Amino acid sequence: MRPETEAELAEIVRGANGPLAVQGGATRHMPAEGDGLTTAGLSGITLYEPGALTLVVRAGTPMAEIEAALEAEGQRLPFEPMDHRGLLGTEGVPTIGGAVALNVSGPRRVTVGACRDSLIGVRFVDGEGRVVKNGGRVMKNVTGYDLVKLLAGSRGRLGILSEVSFKVLPAAATEATLRLDGLSVAEAVRAMASGLTSPFEVNAAAHDPAAGATWLRIEGLAGSVDYRAGELADRLAAFGATIRLDLADSARIWRGVRDAEAMAGPGDVWRIHARPSHAPELVARAGAEAVLLDWGGGLIWVRVAEGTDLRARLGSFDGHATRVRGGVDLPPEAPAIAALTAGLRAKFDPRGVLAGAGA
Repeated sequence: MRPETEAELAEIVRGANGPLAVQGGATRHMPAEGDGLTTAGLSGITLYEPGALTLVVRAGTPMAEIEAALEAEGQRLPFEPMDHRGLLGTEGVPTIGGAVALNVSGPRRVTVGACRDSLIGVRFVDGEGRVVKNGGRVMKNVTGYDLVKLLAGSRGRLGILSEVSFKVLPAAATEATLRLDGLSVAEAVRAMASGLTSPFEVNAAAHDPAAGATWLRIEGLAGSVDYRAGELADRLAAFGATIRLDLADSARIWRGVRDAEAMAGPGDVWRIHARPSHAPELVARAGAEAVLLDWGGGLIWVRVAEGTDLRARLGSFDGHATRVRGGVDLPPEAPAIAALTAGLRAKFDPRGVLAGAGA
């Protein structure tokens, strides 16, 4: 099923006799079994006001279309959304609704927040086929903000997105990436923490043990970037000499970090969310075939042999692990959170027709 309007989407949901498996651009794994429904027909930018830093777009709009429109005005989505196709071996077209449904966020999350932090409004169809609007088109309109944030990352289990509104930001004039070589995971975490807590506005920090490289990124006006990069290099001197990458290499590195290119190869891929200071111990416990640290160590990508029970290997820790390749395996919820989730689903989807969303 491919509705072309929000009204058609609402009609389909109202008439559903069983679960609906929602899909955007088919770049991520499909959700639970059910009648397939794609939001790809709900496409197009409905409002873009560069002067107000505001973008309103239908949920099925391809990310490439949005990025091209923003680039033409020297702007961008702050949260640097990931493209999952390389990691998951899928085809298709990434859509903005998929990014919101999964709260997809890239390396810049450590400073600008996640997808939900740029989201200022949503329109969606709930499990009874009702069209719900929440939030607004400007940041000062805070009505219903909790519901806006609730839909981000809900995986289509509370409603099927039809339109989303964002605050966008100016694109950086330039960027500088400093690379440190040969650090252990523990040393890399300390170096990244030093950069991220410095006054030099580092907005991304990652470490690839296989490449033996640690990267820290600065963005802004050319003169400011040059100054801050020099000061950051001095601050990091205790960890070794830094190498400043050229712009092409910098863009390539962060695209690879964003899309977890280091996870290429056979096996299951997991995302671990944890305190950066715990990353060295968790990496050691994981015994992974490939590792990538992002968000200064707060996000750990690992690739392990197919069928590995990674949670058993990791044991108890302050965080959670989610399998994203080899079958989607969401972390178990604490009893109190599970009760809250059940209550929300009963409110938004009392008939149980929203099986969840791929993207």
